[in-house]
Amino acid sequence: MAKREALRDLQSRLALRMQAVRSERPQAAWLAVDCGGHGILFPLQQAGEIFDLGTLVPVPHTRPWVLGVANLRGGLHTVVDLAGFLGLPQSAARDQQRLVAFNPSLGTHCALRVDRLEGLRHAADLTPLPDAPDLPGRPAFAAARYTDASGRPWQEIALTVLAVDGSFLAIAA
Repeated sequence: MAKREALRDLQSRLALRMQAVRSERPQAAWLAVDCGGHGILFPLQQAGEIFDLGTLVPVPHTRPWVLGVANLRGGLHTVVDLAGFLGLPQSAARDQQRLVAFNPSLGTHCALRVDRLEGLRHAADLTPLPDAPDLPGRPAFAAARYTDASGRPWQEIALTVLAVDGSFLAIAA
């Protein structure tokens, strides 16, 4: 009898929790990285797996920010130096650099080299900055800007938009 009551209690608690989850608004979450001394946010649902910086095979006649190709879990991925592509300062410290692959659902076999992983950020942890009027030359993949509790600015990069950006796809030198 006690087991039956415990089971009913558990079921009612689960039903209440499921109802609460259905009514909650989903919160945005990002993978935070440092790139050229700048805080960059990748939407979690657009970012893929994170890899150590391994062996890269150079590809001739490509732009300087194309570092080469890498075998990541059996698939060839183009590796792009994100700082180089964005025109940010280059980091000399190689020990913390990582590759962040695009989510396979984006259909792009690409990984971005970043200087350092900074962890996860949630919408509750960040304050949106007001949108500045579109600046000439501001790329479409540069989404919202935020600041964290310490005042550090963060720029969201929409990987779905970056994956189809003409300047990103034009890798030939």
